[in-house]
Amino acid sequence: MAGSRLEKFGTVFTRVRDLMRSGVIKLSEKPIWYDVYKAFPPKRTPLYVKPHTRPSTKKQETVPEIFYREDEVRVKFYEQYGPGPWPLDLFKSNFVSTCQRFVDKYSELKSQRKLDDSALFEETGKALLAEGIVLRRRGAPTVSGEPKDPVLGLKLTDMLAQQQSDSADSDKTVEHTPHTQTP
Repeated sequence: MAGSRLEKFGTVFTRVRDLMRSGVIKLSEKPIWYDVYKAFPPKRTPLYVKPHTRPSTKKQETVPEIFYREDEVRVKFYEQYGPGPWPLDLFKSNFVSTCQRFVDKYSELKSQRKLDDSALFEETGKALLAEGIVLRRRGAPTVSGEPKDPVLGLKLTDMLAQQQSDSADSDKTVEHTPHTQTP
């Protein structure tokens, strides 16, 4: 037992005691705490006891999922409108996301009116639009199918071809114009 370095076999006190009995530790080199521990031993011996539990018999505790009514509204909001064009600004402590504004307005309208969920969802979107918050449905086309400015519809290759043809035309006109010299 004295040669074992595992705390599972005996206590530190019994191991030091046995080392002193065998002469490995001299009485002059005994630890400071030895006399105190010998005079005032603990009420119960501090032995290492291996826990006697089997993993198969231990019942696994399942944490119940917590869903709030607001979470259901958020899920429906993100399914219908997506995350939005702007990222969340976490530098501003008073920043309120579009989704949170939607949930707040939804709760406000639900307390005022007795509508079913889908109608209330649509009314919330209309109320936010009246406040100036534009919600774009996910996958919906833009307001108009054609670009408003024809310049926005041009491709880079078309622009380069147009520029080259314009420069070629300007070179031809320079060649055909007579040069007159003034005295």
